[in-house]
Order: sequence, then C-alpha cells, then structure tokens
Amino acid sequence: MRADRRLFLQAAGAAGASMALGGVANAQADGLSSLTKTARPISQAERLARIARAQELMKAGGQAALVVEPGASLTYFTGVRWGRSERVTAAIIPVEGEALVVTPHFEEPSVRESLAIPAEVRVWHEDEDPAAVAARWLKERRLDKGTVGVEETVRFFVTDGLAHRLPEARFVSGAPVVRGCRMIKSPAEIALMQLAADVTLGAYRYTHARVERGMTPADIGALMDRATVALGGRPEFNLILLGEASAYPHGSGKPQAVRDGEVVLMDCGCTVEGYQSDISRTFVFGEPTAPQRKVWKEVARGQQIAFERAQVGVAAGAVDDAVRRHYESLGYGPRYQLPGLSHRTGHGIGLDGHEPVNFVHGEATKLAPGMCLSNEPGLYLPGQFGVRLEDCIYMTENGPRWFSRPPASIDEPFR
Repeated sequence: MRADRRLFLQAAGAAGASMALGGVANAQADGLSSLTKTARPISQAERLARIARAQELMKAGGQAALVVEPGASLTYFTGVRWGRSERVTAAIIPVEGEALVVTPHFEEPSVRESLAIPAEVRVWHEDEDPAAVAARWLKERRLDKGTVGVEETVRFFVTDGLAHRLPEARFVSGAPVVRGCRMIKSPAEIALMQLAADVTLGAYRYTHARVERGMTPADIGALMDRATVALGGRPEFNLILLGEASAYPHGSGKPQAVRDGEVVLMDCGCTVEGYQSDISRTFVFGEPTAPQRKVWKEVARGQQIAFERAQVGVAAGAVDDAVRRHYESLGYGPRYQLPGLSHRTGHGIGLDGHEPVNFVHGEATKLAPGMCLSNEPGLYLPGQFGVRLEDCIYMTENGPRWFSRPPASIDEPFR
C-alpha cells in the first residue's frame, strides 16, 4: 500500500521529514553496497515491441491514434521522463508508423535526452497552441476523422484542445490499449522489480536493527532512505506508523514515538530504473502481547490464502473474496467494516506504485502470466493497533511467485 506523502509529512512532522528526504543523498549506511549494479534499462527493442502491441490493440478496437501525457505511460512507450505543467508535452502513437512527441520549443533538447525510440518531435512556441501542432500532424496522416484513444490520466484541457481542433474525430478511453500493454510485465521488467524488492528488503533489515526507543517516524524513515540509497535504489516512499497509528492504514497526524510493547508498522518502497517495490512489515518493539501475536498470525494466514487463490485464469476479485471470507469466519468485518480489512487485498504494481489490476471484490479481470500485484490483507483494530504484511507477487504459467518472501513470525519480521 503506497503511502500518501501528505499523510507521511503530517505523521513525521514537516521538519523531520524534510531532513529524512533532503539529506539522504549525502548520507552513508555502513556495511551496505549496491545490489543494482546488474540492473539493465529497458531496451529500445522492447519499447518498440510495446508500441507494436499497442498498435495491434488499436487496430482491434478501431482506434486511429493514442494520446499520452507525461507520466508512467509516456515513459513506458517512449522512455521520456517528464513532468506535467500548463505547458503541454505529449506523445501521439498512430495506428501505424512512428510516434509523435509534441513539446515546447525550449524544452526540446531536454525531452530528447530521455527519448528512447525513433519518433518525430514537433515543437510549439509560447504564443502557439500545442493542440494545433498535434492536430496538423494527425491531419497529415489522415487520422483526424478517426477514433482517438486518450490515456486515462490525460488532463481534460489537453483532450478538449484536440477536440476543438479535430471536430470530426471521436475521442474515447485509451485504457483498453494501455492496460492491455502495461498489465503484462516482460522478463526485463520483472527483473528490475525483483532488484527493487531486494533493495527494500535489505534496507528493512538494516533499519530494523537500528530502531530505538523514542524514535519518530521521521527518524526511522531517514534510516530507511539512507539504506535504500546505499543499496542502489531510489527511495519512493516510506510510511512509518507507531502504536495506535498502525490501526489506520495511511496513518495519523498525531505525534508518534517508538515505545516498549507497541506496534511498528513500516510500508516502504523504492524504484530501480523506474520500477517499484512495495513491502510492508509489522513488528513490536520489545515483547509482543498475546493479542498482537494473534492478529499477526491471522494476517500471515490471510497472505497465504491470497497467494494460494491467485492462480492463472482466476478473477482478481476472487482473491479478495477468499481472504475476506476467512477473516469473517474469525469474526472480523463483515466485508470492509472494522475491525477487519478495510482496504482491497492488493493492487497492481510496475512503473506506478498503484496500477491495474486490483485484488478487490467485483474485479472480473482474470489473472494472467506477467501480471504483478501486491498481497497485503491487513487487519486493523481502531483505537488499538493494526497489522499489515505486504509482499508483491508476479504471475507465471504455473501460478504466483514472490518478489519478497513473507516473514517467518512476528519475532523474525525480516528473515
């Protein structure tokens, strides 16, 4: 479960969080060395194969082109790593031929630095309309009267601008095309996600051994980020929930500190070549109580039930249903009620920390080889504590495989 950075700042305290995130690049973690020296960036050949796959899906769906703004999907198809602003940078993938990248004139050299495929680049000046540039290109290719797919995170004003310039075009969701590509990870993607998981688990081991009484979430987060950098990852997020705050999946703004006998819930992840990890661990500082041990074991069993149910051809929602039935048999819930499991059992993961498809009730998409998802059926007892164990899986022809293996017990959270 990727942490909401705003809630993390509230929980940690703005000054402490700033120290944790801003100083990590210059910090060192004794005894750690990079695990990512073997990381291989996604090749141009693989990106071109992704575009070819998208074009196959576009043909099947009757789409003439696909519009993509900066973000994970733009990186996925073109390699371009760019941020969104009022100045439009976007790509258009046609049903046949090379893609177009539209960007401000003064940004072109920077955008080209990460462009990883052959593509035409057309620029616009500050007194020009980027939609006019894109529309002109589509008209030249006689695609201006067809159906144009729009990647699901593209902002309204971008689509609206194109629609005004292309009155005979029909605009539809591009999700079937983009999801049809991105949901199925290649061996190269899975290898990068494995490295990211290895880094996060290694950083957890380093951090766990150094947690001390009185530490705040910011203190623990700083240790985690420092270790992640030393191990070769790029810190993406860390959510540290202490004591009662662990009962609320995304935390609390109340001051927190490590105390004897209280739960420490850590939800952290990093990226390697843009691909993410997401691992949660829950342990107790000191000796766990009987109720803490009981709930921890129940969550560990929930994880195994999800893993066992996640088979090729099974609807993703059935995984959530299986866990929820078990929890309800123990007296939790019902459904998403508390005390119990108030969130979905898991989410897709890749270039984005949260992406389709999800382990959630009603999700009919069937699991297929190459899908990557989190497995995190936590249990939360408001006013007391919560337990979340999260490890990601990837689907193979023979069923699920772990990126990180679940812990042995509450006493051995980082075996």
